[in-house]
Amino acid sequence: MWAVGLGGAVAGVSPAAAIPPIGRTRPSQIKLSLAAYSFRKYLQAKENPMTLFDFIDLCADLRLDGTEPTSYYFPSDVTAEYLAQIKRRAFVLGLDISGTAIRNDFCVPPGEKRDSEIAHVKKWVDYAAQFGAGTIRIFSGSVSKGHTLEEAQTWFVECAEETCAYAGQKGVFLALENHGGISVSADLLLTLLERVKSPWFGINLDTGNFHTADPYDDMARVAPYAVNVQVKTEVGPGENRVPADFDRIIAILRDAKYSGYVALEYEAREDPKTAVPREIERLREALANAGVGR
Repeated sequence: MWAVGLGGAVAGVSPAAAIPPIGRTRPSQIKLSLAAYSFRKYLQAKENPMTLFDFIDLCADLRLDGTEPTSYYFPSDVTAEYLAQIKRRAFVLGLDISGTAIRNDFCVPPGEKRDSEIAHVKKWVDYAAQFGAGTIRIFSGSVSKGHTLEEAQTWFVECAEETCAYAGQKGVFLALENHGGISVSADLLLTLLERVKSPWFGINLDTGNFHTADPYDDMARVAPYAVNVQVKTEVGPGENRVPADFDRIIAILRDAKYSGYVALEYEAREDPKTAVPREIERLREALANAGVGR
């Protein structure tokens, strides 16, 4: 992974394999956004569903800095006019498009399926450039039956380098999320970061997706490589999930000199219409406590 500055060895990775983090030297400045996925219940409703325009309005009502319209809730026939209207709606409300998020699988060998996955990501790079999203959350994929981890990693790297080269031409980052498969752990994420040679590749740090005994340690290890952050309200493995410590998470980002967006991605059971405003205020308090808010 390319970077402006140099960093030391990362815990759990040998010094020879360690890669430099993004070369941030200035104090952390963090802005707040909200992932549309938080309102999936309403965006996917069969009767009178929420639209992405409604969601953008909600982000403005919550006094956020940005909005993250998830790709899942765009119409199947996306047009340039629709993308322009999304961009306009956010702009007139004083919101950035902080990023978007897609589904993909890069753990596939050369062939039609890989070509389709790459074309899908490139299509969304074009869309992101049109409506003003600076990052796209991507997935890695998993090791398929009959293949090895090394094969899956190699295939991912090949796909990522091709799509990152394309994304860079449009000024868009591809941000790999810690989301199971070959990116489930900090070690696996750092392995992929070492191998993908592109200045347009980084991590989408999802604070709820490290299912280890100490997820905060995992967050701290990968935070220097983050180009986007999605915060969940809970952390931990399986049935042992507990409320997230927002102060601790924001302190980790501050110590990593992360600057950019933190998007709340709400997945807990309480209705998001009730929970999201409260959790946004908790995040605001954490930013204020850490001295990193705008």
